Amino acid sequence: MLERPLSANLRRKTKRMSTLVTGAAGFIGFHTTKALLERGEDVVGIDNLNDYYDVALKEARLTQLVPVDGFTFVKGDVANKSAVDKLFSEMMPRRVIHLAAQAGVRYSLTHPEKYVESNLVGFYNILEACRQTNVEHLVFASSSSVYGANTRIPFSVHDNVDHPLSFYAASKKANELMAHSYAHLYGLAVTGLRFFTVYGPWGRPDMALFKFVKRILANEPIDVFNEGHHARDFTYIEDIVEAVVRTMDRVATPNPDWSSEHPDPATSSAPYRIYNIGNNSPVELMDFIASIEKACGRTAKKNFLPMQPGDIPTTYADISDLSEDIGLVPSTQIEDGVSKFVAWYRHYYRV
Repeated sequence: MLERPLSANLRRKTKRMSTLVTGAAGFIGFHTTKALLERGEDVVGIDNLNDYYDVALKEARLTQLVPVDGFTFVKGDVANKSAVDKLFSEMMPRRVIHLAAQAGVRYSLTHPEKYVESNLVGFYNILEACRQTNVEHLVFASSSSVYGANTRIPFSVHDNVDHPLSFYAASKKANELMAHSYAHLYGLAVTGLRFFTVYGPWGRPDMALFKFVKRILANEPIDVFNEGHHARDFTYIEDIVEAVVRTMDRVATPNPDWSSEHPDPATSSAPYRIYNIGNNSPVELMDFIASIEKACGRTAKKNFLPMQPGDIPTTYADISDLSEDIGLVPSTQIEDGVSKFVAWYRHYYRV
């Protein structure tokens, strides 16, 4: 068993601990937890280890965390309210980083019920538990997918995002609205982070980089959607984690200049903030593939296909608020990030 008994561990710790990370066995959750532990924090991670993708990969991430002093893992589902309430009442977290969610735009086309359960019900359970235990700051994962039918780029947090193109995107937009209501009604400080195409070592097998590397190294063709005309603001995992941790440390506060006559979607008269976390430099899909080919030392066989339902042709993050408020400008170049992922993949899978 990877997890340890919760109560026994927490009795040895202070009444109110540092941080709870949901989705701790996930890609971003694993790296975020690791960063918090490295700076000396006590962290409790919760994850249901579902089989949306390879459970062995999630367990392998956990094996990097479980031996670290200060970390406690709890196997549980955020959609289970009694389990969430019990965890919060025992842990009394000071801050919460909520990364647990059902991911994937295309999967939401065939399994929308999964998104209701995890992204809506699960997020409500987290919000309510934060309210009941007076959490200082809740940071939660949103997505660049919320920009949907918006065509003005770069995407700005100050633009309205009322036209999602997938149910996944709709669930993330709903999370932002739910969080704002709790900030307004109960004074719960909340910060939503719109992640832009996260990649790097220990990444998700359902993401393009993972799929492309796997197929290229196996000499199999890759599927290139939208005839290769996509562009994505690929953001390296270390830049993502740095942004998560820095925004967690900067507790959301009301915007004194917020106006109900000209409402700013990114701020509020309540303690609520939204940030884009992106590289601020979109990469054409064919250039992305070229970087992968270079790192793999092979040329990909390409199967060109039309754009998939729910996809956005281009993502491009305006990160001016992130830069101004927390002093961070993600800077990892795509060639460097891809090379690090390929090196990890070869080592992990012994290719």
